[in-house]
Amino acid sequence: MSGTTLVRERTPDRPGPGPLPEALLRALDLRIGRRIDGLLAGEHRTAAVGIGTELAQIREWAPGDDVRRIDWNATARANDVQVRVDVAERALTSWLVLDVSPSMRFGTADRRKWDVAEGVAVALGHLASRRGNRVGVTTFGGMPSLTLPPRQGRAGLLGALLAVRREPETGQVGATSIGAALSQVARVARQRSVAGVVSDFRGPRDWRAPMLQLATRHAVVAIEIRDPREQALPNVGHIWLVDPETGRKLHVDTTRRRVQERFAEAADAERADLARELASLGVPHMALSTAGEWLRPFAAFIARERRRR
Repeated sequence: MSGTTLVRERTPDRPGPGPLPEALLRALDLRIGRRIDGLLAGEHRTAAVGIGTELAQIREWAPGDDVRRIDWNATARANDVQVRVDVAERALTSWLVLDVSPSMRFGTADRRKWDVAEGVAVALGHLASRRGNRVGVTTFGGMPSLTLPPRQGRAGLLGALLAVRREPETGQVGATSIGAALSQVARVARQRSVAGVVSDFRGPRDWRAPMLQLATRHAVVAIEIRDPREQALPNVGHIWLVDPETGRKLHVDTTRRRVQERFAEAADAERADLARELASLGVPHMALSTAGEWLRPFAAFIARERRRR
């Protein structure tokens, strides 16, 4: 399946993430966690022994051995009970935590925030589902939320694509709760996993404790999606600013230079505070914009994280 076939036909209102070259998708290396040998863990075997498909050794039965591991052919030849010990397999589980709230429909540059989020989800799903690794998806900010349990290979990737094809809500759904989604993943992720949180991180900061809980056991990376108009206010006269999730309105006179300056200062401070909070939790973070290319900066971020780790 090539990267260019992973997205549906687009319209001017829904331009999509743009080109997803297969070569660049393959070049992405997602090894970002200290406790995870690699996101593509299915490409190697552990030195440990356990339950798997490749034989490590046959040895004599000892008290405490699982009777299901008895090798009856070897037992018949040796006249003593013999058990199989296999090379343990490591199939990695990855989680896509996707923001489908109304604010993700916003976009004033080349595409909407949701289009960039879709591209990131496709790139992560494409890589994380290779060689039998499992991909699970949970969405938040929409009604209702969606959780797809981890599935292997192509089935896992198709599950991820099903999730990203759900357009963000158009009506008011209330403030987005990233914390609830992170808590959901922490409950259902039974083995150490990698979680990619893709969101604009707008709304209440209810996610600090749940993200810390998740990052304690799993490798977590935060992908923030921004639009230029969220950081700078143009001179367009008197306007109403509307929160798409709560419906709250604010009248603003954009002709006033001081208003523009204060808006930019507040926006920069709020995003800087977000970055500091994620850094304090030890969560790698990057911001992608709806303006210009997003895939190469995303790949560069992953490469930097690999070198830093």
